[in-house]
Amino acid sequence: MKVFVRKQPVRLFLKWVQRALFAAAILMLSYAGFVVVDTWIFQKQEDAALARFIPERPADGVPEVAAAGPDGLIGRLAIPGLELSVMVLEGTSHKTLRRAAGHIAGTAFPGQGGNVGIAGHRDTFFRPLRKIRPDDLITLTTLRSEYRYRVVFTKVVSPDNVAMLSSGGSESLTLVTCYPFYFLGPAPDRFIVRATRVTAS
Repeated sequence: MKVFVRKQPVRLFLKWVQRALFAAAILMLSYAGFVVVDTWIFQKQEDAALARFIPERPADGVPEVAAAGPDGLIGRLAIPGLELSVMVLEGTSHKTLRRAAGHIAGTAFPGQGGNVGIAGHRDTFFRPLRKIRPDDLITLTTLRSEYRYRVVFTKVVSPDNVAMLSSGGSESLTLVTCYPFYFLGPAPDRFIVRATRVTAS
């Protein structure tokens, strides 16, 4: 006697799994598209906001401009040799680092003297840092002025190595991102770029 197994429930189940996976793929692509567009719009808006501040440099007797704008805008970080240009905001929250680079709380502000710490994601704005070299120039244009730095060294450290953010007394800039650059998931280390300020001669 032959026994026939009904395959209809299995086929139906596989069909629904296929639809669910397709819907999930559409949702993920839509979110990725939203992030890209939102970041692009945000960068343009903040760049325009910075441009409005730049002509208004404080004159003698006028109170100095705040280090950060009302929405947390610090300025624009640019490394011409890497074609990197990104707006910098105060703080390192998930939302901030999704849309810009972030000034690390507790570190100096540009022009104050001390070490300015700026963090960014390795898979977005700071990915070009994998090609940075000693003597590369970094420009940080803020609401107050423009500051230029020259790269001194790069280093890979553990995430808990906060000594890299300490101040050595001179004006310096430290860029921080996750490492390795092509690691999948939360990266185990941090890539550090240390630069010192170049003063006008």
